[in-house]
Amino acid sequence: MIDIENLSKTYRGGVKALSDINLKIGTGMFGLVGPNGAGKTTLMRILAGLLRPTSGRATAFGHDLATYAGRQGVKMNLGYLPQDLGLYPNLNAYEFLDYMAILKGITDGNERRRQINDLLDQVRLAEHAKRRLKTYSGGMKRRIGIAQALLGSPRLLIVDEPTSGLDPEERVRFRNLLSDMASERTIILSTHIVEDISQSCTDLAVMREGRVLFRGAPSDLIERARGHVWLLTDRRPDDRLTLVSTLHLQSGVQYRVLGDPVGYSAPMSAEPSLEDGYMWLMQNGAATQASIPA
Repeated sequence: MIDIENLSKTYRGGVKALSDINLKIGTGMFGLVGPNGAGKTTLMRILAGLLRPTSGRATAFGHDLATYAGRQGVKMNLGYLPQDLGLYPNLNAYEFLDYMAILKGITDGNERRRQINDLLDQVRLAEHAKRRLKTYSGGMKRRIGIAQALLGSPRLLIVDEPTSGLDPEERVRFRNLLSDMASERTIILSTHIVEDISQSCTDLAVMREGRVLFRGAPSDLIERARGHVWLLTDRRPDDRLTLVSTLHLQSGVQYRVLGDPVGYSAPMSAEPSLEDGYMWLMQNGAATQASIPA
């Protein structure tokens, strides 16, 4: 269990990145979603033991991240994939993982080889193990990043914006890879791409400007937009409505909007999606917290 209580972080110059964060996170896939600048990366870096909070408390598996011993204890159980993982472009995949395994304290050569070969198979890069990393595509680099994070079989895996910049096929592959791993460990997936959360997480928190606006199941967030999602076809919506998407049909243009479509002819109520719930929360939500799973 990860337990975060009244956690705040203020950088030099008075920039407040986190303000009074309270979260409990258990085993499985946990989604942390919000716009750029919401404080997600700061929170991830604190949980990874790379950054100290200004106030409040965070513990992981009983280790207090405010202490040196606690941070070291968490790092022994941690796999971390930052948004920008520095790779060694002239190393091949096997050499890179071997180097990272040594840094993680896996000193037995036979054990390193076993783990590296298993992970290369798991992330479907075994046939590319001898290629230099500078020849890898964006999706392949993300997968080798996950492989290095999984060295040592960590109980906690933190991945920060893992699918940003990937094509749709690679995004699906990456989400499926993470989902397959979630039954055995805690995975925190931080992203601003709502679709990644909807397809992989059963528990999530939404952040904005350093605060948690919502905590609960994706279905709870979807319900917040029920009755507020409409399809319009008569004219482009004005500023009273939030435009979610535009679809060009043979019969004309269909607009998906949030709000009250008074004054529009024949608006059609639509079933809300997680993206609708997120957009509605961003436009109208005060800080709320749904029931937290045990």
